[in-house]
Amino acid sequence: IVPKLLGELCSGAMSPAQHLEQQQALVKQFAEILEFVLKFDEYKMKTPAIQNDFSYYRRTMNRRQRMWSSDCGATGDRNNRLQDPLLSCCGGSEEVSSDLANRMSLFYAHATPMLRVLTEATAAFVQQNNDIPVENTTETLATMAKVCLRMLESPSLVSQFEHEETELLVLRVMVGLVILYDHVHPQGAFTKSSNLDVKGCIRLLKEQPPVKSEPLLNALRYTTKHLNDDSTPK
Repeated sequence: IVPKLLGELCSGAMSPAQHLEQQQALVKQFAEILEFVLKFDEYKMKTPAIQNDFSYYRRTMNRRQRMWSSDCGATGDRNNRLQDPLLSCCGGSEEVSSDLANRMSLFYAHATPMLRVLTEATAAFVQQNNDIPVENTTETLATMAKVCLRMLESPSLVSQFEHEETELLVLRVMVGLVILYDHVHPQGAFTKSSNLDVKGCIRLLKEQPPVKSEPLLNALRYTTKHLNDDSTPK
């Protein structure tokens, strides 16, 4: 989905501002994806035990599979398996396959798994679409981030939000755009030549209550690509 959205928003003769104005439905869809990704990773970071819990599940299922094999033969007895309390509590559904469990374990091993997938998909889009200049993508991301920052810096605009959650949504989208820009732009988002007002974004985040700002600041700390480069201003 993300490569398709970027393909529409970054190609053609229109400027980034024109894309945002004339393709608002696509921009909204892209923003909602960014918001979901940041929210997912926030929840993941707030529940560090999920990796241990899933490892426990895998060990339990492996033990039960060995028990089923020894009690019911190599093929197992489906009726006996469905009587297992671990499966019956889930409505009798089958357990997660070993292959899927392994992939899930690798996915959750990352601090921000959804952001990792999103940044990889965005970087792959840039590499695989040589007909679309990198500048088109970076300018589109930067323009969207600037719009988010200007909205949040304007008390009159913030006061027009119908729901309090909308402000947090815009914050998440802004941070997601900064992270994507940093992964796509050759020099990253933190250089003086960057089209992003990173200092303004960070200043705005620090003005928010910690419950809002800390997860997003952590996302910038641990998911950006060039933050710790020697060329990054300290």
